[in-house]
Amino acid sequence: MQAPLRPATVIAPDLAGMRSQTFGLAQRAGLEPELHALAPRGLWRHMPAAWWPAPLRAIKPLNLPDTYRDNPVITIGGSGGAVGAALRREGACVIQVQNPRLSPTHFDLVIANHHDRLRGPNVVLTRTALHGMTPALLAQARHDWMPRLAHLPRPLVAVLVGGGNGRFRLGPAEGAALAGELLAMMRRDHVGIALTPSRRTDPAVCRELQRALAGPDAWVWDQTGPNPYLGLLACADAIVVTMDSVSMVSEAVATSVPVMVATLPGRSRRIGHFLRELEQAGRIRPFAGRLETWGVMPLDDTEVAAQAVRHYSGLPPLA
Repeated sequence: MQAPLRPATVIAPDLAGMRSQTFGLAQRAGLEPELHALAPRGLWRHMPAAWWPAPLRAIKPLNLPDTYRDNPVITIGGSGGAVGAALRREGACVIQVQNPRLSPTHFDLVIANHHDRLRGPNVVLTRTALHGMTPALLAQARHDWMPRLAHLPRPLVAVLVGGGNGRFRLGPAEGAALAGELLAMMRRDHVGIALTPSRRTDPAVCRELQRALAGPDAWVWDQTGPNPYLGLLACADAIVVTMDSVSMVSEAVATSVPVMVATLPGRSRRIGHFLRELEQAGRIRPFAGRLETWGVMPLDDTEVAAQAVRHYSGLPPLA
């Protein structure tokens, strides 16, 4: 019988992106994540976490177990960093994900991106966002989804569509432009397309994509039934992903196929730096309405981060 996994206390806002990074890191480190949602209360919701004089009183109760000091605590983001630093002063082993806006000396380990330019003996810098994608998960997804996608032509291009945010715009006009480029690629390069929107995708964009790509050579998930996201990553011969999501791009480049990034109107210094680094590494190219193929290797820095978590938590390395 396999021994139960050691728990990891995850303190993060209850948001999909935060969960995917913290849970992915914990699971890759051989830990069992337990979420304790971080939610500021009262006036503190309107102030940067760096201004909180008493972080543990600026948030709703975390209801931590009495044993939380015995296992790693994983925090994320600025508010997580403020709370994590406070918990470390109380004796917890705290692993901080993303730039905490505090000195790394307040934590046992800080895992941040290259563009954060943090330095310190307990800092691990990654090129991509953390995630739970592994070769074993992809292999299982390939087994499950290959028969469902077998009716589509090869090469098969998986398309991952995000949504507008404070930095990039993805509304009906941008959705129509993307649909036109995908349709042109289907006609000129004779590819099949399997497309999944995300929770953030504007319904009007979904309708535009479904209308433009109607036909036997494309499949657009209607957001009912099992989520095909992993299956599309696992079965694709190439991937197109919109530039708004660091997490989706990071998971795409963890596969072994070429990744093309669809540009959107807008600007983000952080995401721009992230994409330039991956492009310079030869792992991604801009999507220009054509299928491009070139030799690639999976790019996945989560494994290095997971080993660091075990080291700083006093656990033996993963085999």
